[in-house]
Amino acid sequence: MSATPMIDAQRLSLMLNELRLPTIKHIWGDFAAQADKEGWPASRFLAALAEHELAERDRRRIERHLAEAHLPAGKTLDCFAFDAVPMISKAQVMALCAGDGWLEQGANLILFGPPGGGKTHLAAAIGLALVERGWRVLFTRTSDLVQRLQVARRELALESAMTRLDKYHLLILDDFAYVSRDQAETSVLFELISARYERRSLLITANQPFGEWNRVFPDPAMTLAAVDRLVHHATIFEMNVESYRRRTAQARRAGAGRPAAYTTPKVLETIRDNQDENDDLASDNQNRH
Repeated sequence: MSATPMIDAQRLSLMLNELRLPTIKHIWGDFAAQADKEGWPASRFLAALAEHELAERDRRRIERHLAEAHLPAGKTLDCFAFDAVPMISKAQVMALCAGDGWLEQGANLILFGPPGGGKTHLAAAIGLALVERGWRVLFTRTSDLVQRLQVARRELALESAMTRLDKYHLLILDDFAYVSRDQAETSVLFELISARYERRSLLITANQPFGEWNRVFPDPAMTLAAVDRLVHHATIFEMNVESYRRRTAQARRAGAGRPAAYTTPKVLETIRDNQDENDDLASDNQNRH
């Protein structure tokens, strides 16, 4: 092999680095060999390289956005029990996961229901689906975000903090009603709601209905204003079902242990011995007193 192709390859590698085309840098040799072998026209060769570069960029972007979203692990739509929440339409949820019908308008999504009903799972699963479609999402406990915004306010950086949150098309505020009824906390929360109104979307999970939100906002006027902004362009799901965690725990208890029919004489003897020992201890303690 002559030295000229090596020099050309090295120069091409440097140019592709400069153009920030790392995927093409790594695959162009194999594609060039295939193109020469199969007689591709130049346009097909160039299109194949560009297609792979774009696909890899999409993959890396989604990977970055998933890392920054802080979504809880394992919460996907595939493992969400829609049959346990019959009031939620799977078709409607799948439509929301496209994102373009509501995120572009700065609309909101609010999930109500008792603890353990699947609100956090569904919120995280929708967030994951949106990230996979190219949207930017941040999942956070409401109280955690409020505390960070309070710190920003004390450091005179609240406006900058709000601006940084603007890069997210959707903020998922989990456990909304668990924010303490403190004037400083509820003030920054109200400012966040107001700042994103009709611009950027919020997805809120809450245990209490709107009528109980005076526990979050001590000022009735602030409560009314916050609710008004949230529901103006909102889809609301009421997930009033029995706690999934409670149902699972009850099922485990019901299925625990071994049926009495399979208890051996030796096991029964051990149980009786333990019971006799406990009775003797109880008798001794009673005599002492």
